[in-house]
Amino acid sequence: MIRTILQVQGMACGMCEAHVNEAVRRAFPDAKKVTSSHAKGVTEILSELPPAEQTLRDAVNATGYTVTGFAQEPYVKKGFRLFGR
Repeated sequence: MIRTILQVQGMACGMCEAHVNEAVRRAFPDAKKVTSSHAKGVTEILSELPPAEQTLRDAVNATGYTVTGFAQEPYVKKGFRLFGR
């Protein structure tokens, strides 16, 4: 899995987060999970294949928000640990 992190400027509320999430899902339908935080100014995308940076930038920028940063890293799901072992 790949974790893609977008720094998004201009989100001010939960509805803004929903607009950005919908734009990302339309531009990249292979995304497994899309979440945004207006408080942090971040959108995270989990996917099997890495999305194209310019495609995501264009999709988010078209909604009136601005992508100011882009990063990708491998994502490893944290396992369940019982009793700290």
